[in-house]
Amino acid sequence: MTRHLILGQTLAFAADPFSAPLEVAAQHHRRGAVLIDAGRIAAVGQADDLKAEFPDVATTDYGDGLISAGFVDAHMHYPQTAIIASWGKRLIDWLNLYTFPEEMRFADPAYATEIAGRCLDLNLAHGTTTVASYCTIHPGSVDAIFEAAAARDMRIVAGKTCMDRDTAPDRLRDTAQGAYDDSRALIERWHDKGRASYAITPRFSPTSTVAQLEALGALWAEHPSCLMQTHLSEQTDEIEWVRGLYPEARDYLDTYEAYGLLGERGVYGHAIHLEEREKARLSEVGAGLVHCPTSNTFIGSGLFDMAGLKGAGQRVGLATDTGGGSSFSMLRTMAAAYEVGQLHGTALHPAQLWWLATEGSAQVLHMQGRIGALRAGAEADLVILDLGSTPAIAQRAAQANDIWDAIFPTIMMGDDRAVQAVWLNGAPCQSAGSARIST
Repeated sequence: MTRHLILGQTLAFAADPFSAPLEVAAQHHRRGAVLIDAGRIAAVGQADDLKAEFPDVATTDYGDGLISAGFVDAHMHYPQTAIIASWGKRLIDWLNLYTFPEEMRFADPAYATEIAGRCLDLNLAHGTTTVASYCTIHPGSVDAIFEAAAARDMRIVAGKTCMDRDTAPDRLRDTAQGAYDDSRALIERWHDKGRASYAITPRFSPTSTVAQLEALGALWAEHPSCLMQTHLSEQTDEIEWVRGLYPEARDYLDTYEAYGLLGERGVYGHAIHLEEREKARLSEVGAGLVHCPTSNTFIGSGLFDMAGLKGAGQRVGLATDTGGGSSFSMLRTMAAAYEVGQLHGTALHPAQLWWLATEGSAQVLHMQGRIGALRAGAEADLVILDLGSTPAIAQRAAQANDIWDAIFPTIMMGDDRAVQAVWLNGAPCQSAGSARIST
């Protein structure tokens, strides 16, 4: 693979803008450049400096386009792609009315393959270059998403969703031993192969028996380099459901902790209604929490306390939660996070929103410095954005006083029309739009 230089505005982070001053955390070059070499970022700097240092390198010029690390969606359900934006109901009803009937269709490998490809293409169209996805109980659904990602040279985290309790439909139940055996075989087939990582995936404690949680906890202990993803404290009625199923548990988190499913590489979706003991234990082990704002408002779950949790040092990422979430776009997800923050009494800065959608989610997935970062050594997964993609956005951005003033209208009103190009592993994967390519 040859070197390639791409030009435009660049936005990178040297620190977490929740804990460092903005002038320290963020790095913006009005006329910047990114040098790509063998699928990785070799250098980021001023365009004139890098052009002078590498005069004979093939160049793509995106003009005023904003070059950023590709977005990282830290929690989604690719099998729910076709039912996104289904009307009404809260979590348990939504699962029974829409999710479970759709997931039954994934017993058909051809259907799983169709939806896996559709889901990843929709994500790429919105500038998302890494997803962490739940699959269904069917091993073929896991193979389908990993194969689709490999075909696109896309980084992927995924795992077989495990459910053996009679709270799930008959056709979507496995067993404790079957979940262990299937997951172990899938780990051996996919984990750390190419750009794939495996996440051991109990859906949530209401759909797993104690025996299954114990089996998956044992599997995680045997394969500690895997992630473990599940749901935690999404809705108040869900928490009451958990209390009824696990009367001996101290709290919701304890239903995982008691069976070996609490750890640093654990990724816990939603985490809205946490008790103080839960917050303390999650912080103590360094686990990851994932904010899913469009989902939380769409099905009426509640308001995630971003300021409080980040202020307490929690590791937090951002996600669409497709299809409980109502958009594939991480721009729309950032906008919803801003709106939730406002309702919670804290206005998140554009830098904080952008960091959550890139570096923050990468940290939650234990891939910091590898994805979600515009810096030397990171994998060259990039999104290039037009900050004037619609007339409404353009007229507001034209009045911007700084880069954040220019970015914020795209966060609040942008969609896939803002995406000029996406690069995966150092190669363009869709039209370069208005870019000028020269050699």
